[in-house]
Amino acid sequence: KLYNKDTMASSDGFPASFYGEPGVLGMLSNGISAFLVLLQNFNTAHTGNAPVGVENILAGVHLILIGGICQLVAGLLSFRKYDHLSGTAFIGYAALWGSYGATRIYFGALAETPTTTSMPHQMMSNLSLSTDMMSNISSNATTEIPVCHLCLSIKESAIAGLVPYILLSFLLAFCSATVNYIMPFVFGAITATLVFEAVGLVANSWALVVSGVLELLILIFAIYGSAALLVKGLTQRLVLKGFGTPLFNVLLLGTTNSASAQSIGQEKKKNTKYAEPMALGFFCDTVAPFIFAFYSFGYMKSFCVGAAWVSIITVAQLFSSYYAHLRQDCYHTTKFGLHATYWLIKAWDEFVVSALVVEDSKVVLGRETMVGNWFFVMTGLALCVGSLKIDVLELIHNMLFVLLTVSTIPQIPLKGYYIFFGIACSLFTASSLYGTFSRLINTIVEKSLIPVGPQPVSTDQLKKALNCCRAKQGDQEALPQTDQASDALFYLSNGVAALSALHGGLSSTNPAFLHLTVPWVLISGAIIQTYVSRLQVTGGGRFGSVISSIYVALWATWTWFRFAGNLLQLSTEAAYGFAAGAIALLVINAFLMLIAAYRNLVLLFLTAVMEVVLVCFLLSTLQRLPYKLEMAMLALLSTICIYGVLASLVNCIFSQRLLPMGSPLIKEEVKQESAPEPPCPVANSQLTSGILKIAGLLEEGGVCGIPTDTVYALAASCKNPQAIEKIYNIKDRPAEKPICICISNVEQLVATKPPFSPLLWEFMRNVYPGGISCIVSKGDWLFKLGVGPAYDRVGTKDSIMIRVPDHTVTSHLCDITGPLAITSANPSGEPDSTHHSMVINRLGHKIQGILCDGNSNEVVASTVVNCLKIDEG
Repeated sequence: KLYNKDTMASSDGFPASFYGEPGVLGMLSNGISAFLVLLQNFNTAHTGNAPVGVENILAGVHLILIGGICQLVAGLLSFRKYDHLSGTAFIGYAALWGSYGATRIYFGALAETPTTTSMPHQMMSNLSLSTDMMSNISSNATTEIPVCHLCLSIKESAIAGLVPYILLSFLLAFCSATVNYIMPFVFGAITATLVFEAVGLVANSWALVVSGVLELLILIFAIYGSAALLVKGLTQRLVLKGFGTPLFNVLLLGTTNSASAQSIGQEKKKNTKYAEPMALGFFCDTVAPFIFAFYSFGYMKSFCVGAAWVSIITVAQLFSSYYAHLRQDCYHTTKFGLHATYWLIKAWDEFVVSALVVEDSKVVLGRETMVGNWFFVMTGLALCVGSLKIDVLELIHNMLFVLLTVSTIPQIPLKGYYIFFGIACSLFTASSLYGTFSRLINTIVEKSLIPVGPQPVSTDQLKKALNCCRAKQGDQEALPQTDQASDALFYLSNGVAALSALHGGLSSTNPAFLHLTVPWVLISGAIIQTYVSRLQVTGGGRFGSVISSIYVALWATWTWFRFAGNLLQLSTEAAYGFAAGAIALLVINAFLMLIAAYRNLVLLFLTAVMEVVLVCFLLSTLQRLPYKLEMAMLALLSTICIYGVLASLVNCIFSQRLLPMGSPLIKEEVKQESAPEPPCPVANSQLTSGILKIAGLLEEGGVCGIPTDTVYALAASCKNPQAIEKIYNIKDRPAEKPICICISNVEQLVATKPPFSPLLWEFMRNVYPGGISCIVSKGDWLFKLGVGPAYDRVGTKDSIMIRVPDHTVTSHLCDITGPLAITSANPSGEPDSTHHSMVINRLGHKIQGILCDGNSNEVVASTVVNCLKIDEG
């Protein structure tokens, strides 16, 4: 039983220190949502009348609120609890129920009048790309189709959305079987339900009955699972069975892949209190391209409902990018942010194509002048460079994304456009599905069981290649504190918007071009950049999100006036209002240039070029626009952004300034202030005298902060029980939460001859020394170990937790003092301390000393393993 905290809940003691049990909310959301659909299915099967109008709309709203938003909250809390599987599953299912609710609303809002409407040939063209039908229809013809045909298109869109969720739900059910035996039944029932829900959209009422029965099972399983978790959270005991014991051992899936050990080790170095979001990102990258593939191959005649499904899963992918940012993982922050931007733009691009009642030839003409997609191609290549430091799976996935972006270049002839796009989406979906499975299993077991390949190019070779422009290897600069993990996304959003906005005078009179350009500029420049500004606030930079926030307003205004304005035929008075706004933006951008001068030259050049772009915008409001100047400036701006994406990504991945960004023109003078006197004695861990000093304080009955192989800990000598009691007062730790003991090596245990089984000995020899804490039964052998007077003050009445850290300083200290009673060095309920300064600032006035060792190796506490019933499996 694995728990990533320094305490645990079990029937034998060690109460949990959890934020709560978000699994209760997650499973109840699934159960109630299934119950809502169950009622409609049984009613339809009984009466033969499908729900219509307000009934469908209300059902859709409830599904979005309960299955979508409530379950999203459960997923976010699960990520903060370091629960990889639950976080991925709940956010994924939140997207599913939200999308299904949106589809119900579409059904309810659909007009029931048997009239006909004209649809553009473009909406029908991709249905027959592989046939000769297109040659039989004039390119400027429209097709009269009944409104009920739109209903069929909605059903087809729903089926296209349900199929990838069926595959992913099956993977989630399988992966959850390696953790417990409640969630597999819940997720398995959801999988079967989705199958019959899809069948029920095109079949008779029998499918709805089967689906309703399965939804009843979801409700039953969800209620039991929620009750089990709720009782566990309230009593801190595993009262009801189902959690803590998996259906099968995940290690049966294979042995650790040594070729991927390096990448796993790199990931653990940036381990944080947040769960790994990579599986969620791959999850989203499976759903979106699958829907696009159905559309490209002609199964869906309209992308109106598909746009809603893709938009919702895009929100989920932005959450995966956000949690990667919280983990200080700039690569996945950028990757998932890029993919979310691409899917969202393409979804609404195809929505516009589906909704525009225009001639097909004009749509083609409008697309031929659009060049924004080329920025995605270049950024995809930059990600390929970054993935050379990760593993083969990431490299293949990024190469397929480049193929995907190439397939949507608007200059491809229409007849080949959708076929190429559909094939690329199919390949990308397959790789994303494998990525979801491999990332989930490997994060659950914290080993590389499912092959993902080794690091394609060694770190030294990459550094040498990227640093070839410098004279000496030693010229590498440390990454400045002003650089943030979100910088690459900032350049990305502005680059896509700038290149998409680039057009000539003729295009400004083409309504199709104006309609199609709106989502490209508005989504990248305003919507995604709003998300980037949120990341920059979290990053804590000196100027925060000032630049990105201003540019959100800039691109939104640009879209409104330059593209939507022509369609809306704004009056001259309105144009003068935009002129005043352009002047205000010019003045504000001048101050942004000053801010950029504190950062780097690339950002300074970007803001300087943006100043010229704003001059062009001002001239356009006065009907004096020099198109050639604007085109040159927008092209230059996008070029700067392409380099900014590559340099920011590479530098952040390697934590070094490998690609030059330019030194800041204005350097802030840092005043040297005398360091304040520390509130407690400090000692240097690199000095023998420092270790001996802390050992002496512990021998005297003091409580000291010490480094371990995970996070900093408070330590007290087992020779001084009163010191152990002090720890509870220092941390404000509840008395019912036991404290573990720390020893230097396993051989100390062997010498005491505890009654451990051969299996337990084998397990300990495999995991020690390391960041594992084993719970074992107490006995007289603890007196031989040196616990002595502290026997009743460590562990519980019948059990005790033992740590053997993989840390030279801690082991040497234990050799001097004997067993130490330790717990994480943080006030109870607050984040762990990852640097000795955090211990000094938070607890220095309460402890007797601190052994300073800089940054900790990890930023989460040790993993606890309950070994009391290890022989029972």
